[in-house]
Amino acid sequence: MPHFTVVPVKDQAESSYDSLEGINWVDYRDTGQDSPDHQDGADGHGNHKEDSPFLNSADSAGRKNDFYDRNLALFEEELDIRPKVSSLLSRLVNYTSITQGAKEHEEEESAEASRRKTPKSPNMGTLMGVYLPCLQNIFGVILFLRLTWIVGMAGIIQSLLIVLMCCSCTMLTAISMSAIATNGVVPAGGAYFMISRSLGPEFGGAVGLCFYLGTTFASAMYILGAIEIFLKYLVPQAAIFHSADHLGGDSALLNNMRVYGSLCLSLMAVVVFVGVKYVNKLASLFLACVIISIVSIYAGAIKSMTHPPEFPICMLGNRTLVKDDFEECAKTVVIGNITMLSQLSKRFCVGGNLSTAQCDDYFIQNNVTEIQAIPGLGSGIIRENMWSNYLQKGEILEKAGLHSVDAHSPTENFINYVSADIATSFTLLVGIFFPSATGIMAGSNRSGDLRDAQKSIPVGTILAITTTSLVYISSVVLFGSCIEGVVLRDKFGNAVEQNLVVGILSWPSRWVIVIGSFFSTVGAGLQSLTGAPRLLQAIAKDNIIPFLRVFGHGKANGEPTWALLLTGLIAELGILIASLDMVAPILSMFFLMCYLFVNLACAVQTLLRTPNWRPRFKYYHWALSFLGMSMCLALMFISSWYYAIVAMGIAGMIYKYIEYQGAEKEWGDGIRGLSLSAARYALLRLEAGPPHTKNWRPQLLVLLKLDEDLHVKYPRMLTFASQLKAGKGLTIVGSVIQGNFLDSYGEMQAAEQAIKNMMEIERVKGFCQVVVATKVREGIAHLIQSCGLGGMKHNTVVMGWPYGWRQSEDPRAWKTFINTVRCTTAAHLALMVPKNVSFYPSNHERFTDGNIDVWWIVHDGGMLMLLPFLLKQHKVWRKCKMRIFTVAQMDDNSIQMKKDLATFLYQLRIEAEVEVVEMHNSDISAYTYERTLMMEQRSQMLRQMRLSSAERQREAQLVKDRHSLVRMGSLYSDEEEDVMEVPPEKVQMTWTREKCEAERRNRNNAPENFRELMSLKPDQSNVRRMHTAVKLNEVIVNRSHDARLVLLNMPGPPRNTDGDENYMEFLEVLTEGLERVMLVRGGGREVITIYS
Repeated sequence: MPHFTVVPVKDQAESSYDSLEGINWVDYRDTGQDSPDHQDGADGHGNHKEDSPFLNSADSAGRKNDFYDRNLALFEEELDIRPKVSSLLSRLVNYTSITQGAKEHEEEESAEASRRKTPKSPNMGTLMGVYLPCLQNIFGVILFLRLTWIVGMAGIIQSLLIVLMCCSCTMLTAISMSAIATNGVVPAGGAYFMISRSLGPEFGGAVGLCFYLGTTFASAMYILGAIEIFLKYLVPQAAIFHSADHLGGDSALLNNMRVYGSLCLSLMAVVVFVGVKYVNKLASLFLACVIISIVSIYAGAIKSMTHPPEFPICMLGNRTLVKDDFEECAKTVVIGNITMLSQLSKRFCVGGNLSTAQCDDYFIQNNVTEIQAIPGLGSGIIRENMWSNYLQKGEILEKAGLHSVDAHSPTENFINYVSADIATSFTLLVGIFFPSATGIMAGSNRSGDLRDAQKSIPVGTILAITTTSLVYISSVVLFGSCIEGVVLRDKFGNAVEQNLVVGILSWPSRWVIVIGSFFSTVGAGLQSLTGAPRLLQAIAKDNIIPFLRVFGHGKANGEPTWALLLTGLIAELGILIASLDMVAPILSMFFLMCYLFVNLACAVQTLLRTPNWRPRFKYYHWALSFLGMSMCLALMFISSWYYAIVAMGIAGMIYKYIEYQGAEKEWGDGIRGLSLSAARYALLRLEAGPPHTKNWRPQLLVLLKLDEDLHVKYPRMLTFASQLKAGKGLTIVGSVIQGNFLDSYGEMQAAEQAIKNMMEIERVKGFCQVVVATKVREGIAHLIQSCGLGGMKHNTVVMGWPYGWRQSEDPRAWKTFINTVRCTTAAHLALMVPKNVSFYPSNHERFTDGNIDVWWIVHDGGMLMLLPFLLKQHKVWRKCKMRIFTVAQMDDNSIQMKKDLATFLYQLRIEAEVEVVEMHNSDISAYTYERTLMMEQRSQMLRQMRLSSAERQREAQLVKDRHSLVRMGSLYSDEEEDVMEVPPEKVQMTWTREKCEAERRNRNNAPENFRELMSLKPDQSNVRRMHTAVKLNEVIVNRSHDARLVLLNMPGPPRNTDGDENYMEFLEVLTEGLERVMLVRGGGREVITIYS
């Protein structure tokens, strides 16, 4: 069933569909729990009534005639929980998206809130709602501050490759995002909402936080870009720190960036806190600055074809000189017919005049020349800029075509040359450029404001990416065609009088670019600082990460105050890094991680073909999503492998944390569907045949008994199961409720919940199955037959011992036990019966010493060998030693048996002490004879007591139903038990003379029955069995009275059902005097092997 919630809008006029009033909300989610106002009931036919969430109960009585439509009489009893289609459609027509920062999309909104505030209808189209916001978010600081430098270092060809890689990645992601965004309504929350609802809360929380961190670091990057423009190109005099020598220039710049960046961040945070509406109003202004700046670049490039701007740069040999405080690019100048050292020469020479000056060798042997910084579009400079020219840190920028003579140059003169501030490579440039391709989620974040989100988001986003990609590609070609290579590689414009490199190309003035780029970066920083706290608030309100819950609160109007504070602190970390080139790869990682999972979400949904996957955007394919996912992963490791590992580690830790906390969210995500598909595939593989002996492990069906309050009677059964399994394999916990399914459905659900709670407490990882049956033994038989699916079925049954069976007059307690033993034997299942289970250790106890004793009396497939080994894997039993005892008869060679057993255990790779116990043939003792006699006398007495009771019940049954046939059968048949289980109704009996005489004869026969009881002689087969039980018990108690746990073979029940009660007595005698004992019965197959 599709998972959706309908939040209605109160309409003043009566709906045209029907006159039904009082419908508050429609919710088709199966949450498994009811609100306090809606109490469940049940009639006798299994139709569970609910107080309607659709119908206001106060109005329903007065409007009964309206509610029960004459044409829908067949459905009138269920109209309260299954509304008319017209009622549903009238609410869907008035559906409105809930915007981010209000309530969670799937929460219901009360009718009072709907009446109090009428939402504003969305009216934004593709251009204003998606296209322009995406342009504003994609274009940013990298285009103006770093793209020319990237072209200079990587060359045109590799720069185009970088742009194509990044833009192709975002385009493929946009295609996947469009498919997800058009598959139903996407509220604000963007990528986080889409991923969490497609891949589940674990992936959603991990990727949502990565997206949040990326957006936060993006605000830091934009602020650093704005401060770089401010300090380098707008007001250089504002610098607080200055370098004392040429070595301290970088540190002084970084300190200035930290101080001004922190101030700018604080100011922006205050603006966001005071009013987001001002940020939104200024968004159009900031977008206009970006567009005007880009247009001025194109205008300057076109103008350079005919009138290139005059911007000479000074070269010494082939080295580029820093041009700041000298005007003439010459070694000497003539002033009043006197030739003097120029300002440039004084940088390289020591001495006041031309004749006595001592100059740098490189300066002396090389000429000073001037070349144009912007030769123009028709100059052919594109050939020189076609190939890469990567530099190491501190390497001087050199022009390949100029003549140069190598000579020694003092280190202190290197400050006069333009040099690389960082080592560059293709991978580094990919990480720096990628943030300029991000921002494609802006449209999906505004889906609540769009007139037709499912049409506008794909069209607007893909058009925006196409536009920006064309701008980037054309800019790379234009920069390489117009600007000199050494100027392109000059990151801060030191060779062009501290001007922004792209600014000297623009027309009409470089200030258009400087001012426009400054305002655009400030605007982008404000937008990121506004969006990041709301994203964190959306994650916190989903309540999947408990420690973030505090960030879901804010001001009275919903503004995320605490989230803004955390965002400011994290952004400050980025500001303290102070380098745009180091912050950019960090946010690249987080955005790439987010885009990777958007592609994964689309691919998973497409391949699973879930019924709810019906996107309106049809131009997608799972192969494109996988290609986009692969490109994201490749770009992460290309740009910075160590940042990629850190980002994936953060996401992985968040994923495991959410999984550990157990986020109870059912969002219909694709991972659940993927798990189902994988489970189906694995089950079909397992169906091929039974597992090999090497892969055999006990797959448990634990049969629990519940008390009257539906609480688990023996929780240590679950404790033992968890210790035996240690989280491996299959564990099914089953129980039976006696009654009728239609009447006991609610009781069954309560029992399931109680068992699940106890399983969680005892750390049992498995499944719960509760069945309702008229008889307990039938319910247990159903569990044994039907639990599991395909190859994932249980092979071992764990059942508790029927304590108090001797004191009970009702034979059903031990008959159910024996019937279960027979069922497991018939189904070829292994059986474990832990006796005195209340004395078994809890998961918090530790045995520091002691033994686990195995009494191997008959071979049952090796279960007795395997169980202690599995128990010793758990910390409770780890330090216990294993001892194996076997029994030798008079004709057995006990010495040889011990050697053979030791060899067998060595080949099984099981460490255990071996002992062979000799049992000599001895006469049956008087104690054994007396014990057997008492057992049979007790059985006979109980049989006679039940005889009179059964006759009375049968008489009442015959009177009640005169036409029923008398069913003759065994005294303890199921027919008689059926009568005993259901108390008979009171009936008026008619006594005849024959009945009265028969009753008198029964009373007179009582003394004779007693005399028969006293003269009873025991059956010889029972005496022999009792003898075996007594002798074995003596030996076991003698050797294993102090053992931590005793495991021994469980003898099978007798073939003749008349001896069932004696069988219970034999088991009691066999296990007397042992504190912790477990009876084990194999399933008829080998479960342990000596082969590898």
